Amino acid sequence: MVFRLLMRYLANNEQLIQRMADSYPMRRAAQLVVSLMYRTKSLAREQGLHEMTPERFKSFVNMFKNNVKQEIEGVKQQLKNQKKN
Repeated sequence: MVFRLLMRYLANNEQLIQRMADSYPMRRAAQLVVSLMYRTKSLAREQGLHEMTPERFKSFVNMFKNNVKQEIEGVKQQLKNQKKN
């Protein structure tokens, strides 16, 4: 409750917002976000992901999740085997 009130006060303080927007860390963070966005966009075009249908994207995400789960299980098994030895 107190945190929410404090955040609301800070968000509605125009001078604070303007000073933060003019600060180097905020400008640099914005530059990095835009740079990352353009890099991922060009990478998606190179890989042909921008032409992907929603169904194909869902299957891609599901396959990725399954592969990650399998790798995690494999690492767990390796750790168990190392503990036994």
